[in-house]
Amino acid sequence: MIAVNNLGIQFGKRILFQDVNMKFTPGNCYGIIGANGAGKSTLMRILSNQLSPTHGTITQGPGERMSVLEQDHFKFDEFTVMDTVLQGHTALWDIMKEKEAIYAKEDFSDADGIRASELEEKFAEMEGWNAESDAAMLLSGLGIKEDKHYMLMRDLSGKEKVRVLLAKALFGNPDNLLLDEPTNDLDLDTVAWLENYLSNCENTVLVVSHDRHFLDAVSTHTLDIDYNKVTLFAGNYSFWYESSQLALRQQQQQNKKAEEKRKELLEFIQRFSANVAKSKQTTSRKKMLEKLNIEEIQPSSRRYPGIIFTPQREVGNKILEVHGLSASVDGEILFKDVNFQIEKGDKVAFLSHDPRAMTALFEIINGNRKPDSGSYDWGQTTITTAYLPLDNSTFFNTDLNLVDWLCQFSDDSSEIYLKGFLGKMLFSGEEVLKKASVLSGGEKMRCMIARMMMRDANTLVLDSPTNHLDLESIQAFNNTLQAFKGIVLMSSHDHEFIQTVCNRIIELTPNGIIDKMMDYDDYITDEKVLAARERLYAK
Repeated sequence: MIAVNNLGIQFGKRILFQDVNMKFTPGNCYGIIGANGAGKSTLMRILSNQLSPTHGTITQGPGERMSVLEQDHFKFDEFTVMDTVLQGHTALWDIMKEKEAIYAKEDFSDADGIRASELEEKFAEMEGWNAESDAAMLLSGLGIKEDKHYMLMRDLSGKEKVRVLLAKALFGNPDNLLLDEPTNDLDLDTVAWLENYLSNCENTVLVVSHDRHFLDAVSTHTLDIDYNKVTLFAGNYSFWYESSQLALRQQQQQNKKAEEKRKELLEFIQRFSANVAKSKQTTSRKKMLEKLNIEEIQPSSRRYPGIIFTPQREVGNKILEVHGLSASVDGEILFKDVNFQIEKGDKVAFLSHDPRAMTALFEIINGNRKPDSGSYDWGQTTITTAYLPLDNSTFFNTDLNLVDWLCQFSDDSSEIYLKGFLGKMLFSGEEVLKKASVLSGGEKMRCMIARMMMRDANTLVLDSPTNHLDLESIQAFNNTLQAFKGIVLMSSHDHEFIQTVCNRIIELTPNGIIDKMMDYDDYITDEKVLAARERLYAK
């Protein structure tokens, strides 16, 4: 349990939020959302005592333990993977180290013996004898194989470190668990494991994430930071988004009577409650929604970018044919003997255990990389492509302002035309005169999307399109791709993105491909697919 009383934080004259009074209780997971800069991570730092609030107090239940996902990926470089995870339970770790120091003494005294027995008793009470096996289970679940459990942290890759630090946060069943962007750098399978783990967690969990499927899967409540306020809603992200959009539409319908609006909101709550009850979420959430005061449903102040792709012409019969493509990195095979043909209406998600495989394929079919073997052939007369690469850094090594930067990719150099696209991407006023070199990751992505929009392409190639984007941009991008009339070829770590956009899955493996006309949820649960994946990834 975490109780917050009269909490407020401000930096100079800027108030992030104030007068926050609420209690976070066991058995619930609170998904924290808000626009970039609203104060999500700041709130997490205050709750974890890493930052002092301007006023107010935070208290935990008596004797409760809090665990926080570490953001410093180099902090534990001198420790083994196993020891890093064990440090997640500070009290247990301290006992283990004190025991070791006593038993290492050459002049072991009677007092040492008494102290050692006391420590052994505490150690047993904390189930210390199972600590390493529990830690190993967490590590394995998060994709860290046994042969790495006793390696030094400094010898792991950045993505592996992320998983170890997540295991450290989860270790020892903490009473209160705070996770800031826990799905970053996780593959889809590991995210699914984490979803399942947190869905069964009986303690108090607070999580910040840009992954909508993850938030929907684990959250019992949504904590929205907006209008300099922190507001708690029953239900997950989808409920919050749909209800806020409905409230916004109603706000715009000035002529609609209050009673009609009330009836519409009630019908929405009942409909959504029924959907929740059918999902893996508990029926108690259905009751929460039914009890929700409809006056609490308010339009959001969020700004959603205007992502619009308008194909200049329809695709022809021949789109893309791939014949025997292979690619490797430093002798390691990413994929081989890849053959497929893209058809009208295809929106394809490319998957692989190794994300470098999708990037290699996209770079090859966009002419930026040569394959080890094989060929590809685009339809020459009717296909126009727009490519969103994984690494966009070369595009921004310039001191051009945003108007001039965008002008490089446009046939129309008029300022009004260019500012129109930048405005759709939420750059307004003096912001359009920013230097391209100083943009944040999210701003760079929005500029790249504006560049794509100007091409009027009928075929979009997207390598991890949700990277660096906030929830609002992801939602807008998602909605646009669902309605897009052309071809989509994409890779993504966003479950919801793949599930709602794509109708075909192609998985790249070192021993061939799996190519299925089905949505993602069916793909990951299909027994024939699971058997094929096991066979094709086998060494």
